[in-house]
Amino acid sequence: MSLSAQIAFESYQMDWDKLRIFHAVADAGSLTHAGDKLHLSQSAVSRQIRALEESLDATLFHRHARGLILTEQGELLFDATNAMAKRLDSAAARIRDSDDKVLGNLRVTTTIGFGNLWLAPRLPTLFEKYPELNIDLMLEERVLDLPMREADVAIRMKEPSQADLIRKKLMSLQIQLYATKEYIAKRGALTEISDISEHRLICQSTESAQVSAGAAMVQHLMTYEPQSLLNVNNYFGVLQAVLHNLGIGALPDYLIEDFPDLVRVLPDFESAEVPVFLAYPEELRHSKRISTFRDFVQEEIIAHRKRLRQRAEK
Repeated sequence: MSLSAQIAFESYQMDWDKLRIFHAVADAGSLTHAGDKLHLSQSAVSRQIRALEESLDATLFHRHARGLILTEQGELLFDATNAMAKRLDSAAARIRDSDDKVLGNLRVTTTIGFGNLWLAPRLPTLFEKYPELNIDLMLEERVLDLPMREADVAIRMKEPSQADLIRKKLMSLQIQLYATKEYIAKRGALTEISDISEHRLICQSTESAQVSAGAAMVQHLMTYEPQSLLNVNNYFGVLQAVLHNLGIGALPDYLIEDFPDLVRVLPDFESAEVPVFLAYPEELRHSKRISTFRDFVQEEIIAHRKRLRQRAEK
């Protein structure tokens, strides 16, 4: 029997409490920090780890002055306890779901720009209706692994490729050029794309994690040699620079409603359409929290589109 198979088999016979303590120590890299998290003394944590190592006849940690490092055997066991922890979190979440109440924790991941500029400002509506719902909003460009439960639900600017996910297309967006009214009044309007050579271009860096449509648009603009360039690794930073009159920004069109002082520059120039998807693991299909959040986002998008149409008709 291989060592990994032996550990997996023997884990069924281990004390669950020892596994819990091992997982906390491996995650923290320190007996002291793990003890603080578990409300145990350092000596109590150390005794449990020694007992676990003796039961496995294996060394799980290398000790050194700056903390603990997992051995090869420790890495194998941590992989197992990590998977167990995520499965237990999933089971607990499903158990907590109620037929008539929406409560508990929901981990939502999306991009920094969309989360800061569109989703977060609309969350008061959700919390007003469901005050017992807790949301952990994780904003980053990295795509989190939903099947491994790094998050419960994701909103992404492309269709997720991970298996065992339920996907729902929410809308499409486009990257367009914007500036403030003050900037245009001071520097003048652009009449054709080559005029970008007289202005500072503010954009999301083509080297950062972003949708290909936005990157292609920026690369095309660069062929006209902007006077100056400000690269930012997310659209929240691009917007802040534009609002402070630093130049012309390449920004997603979902900003139009909430930032009415922005002026569209070169209205005929924009990126290809970018699909926006909501996704969650198949195993959470019947989660009341997931369905509530999904319906909330869809309703907000419908209302958002309606307001934009009304604005365009005025």
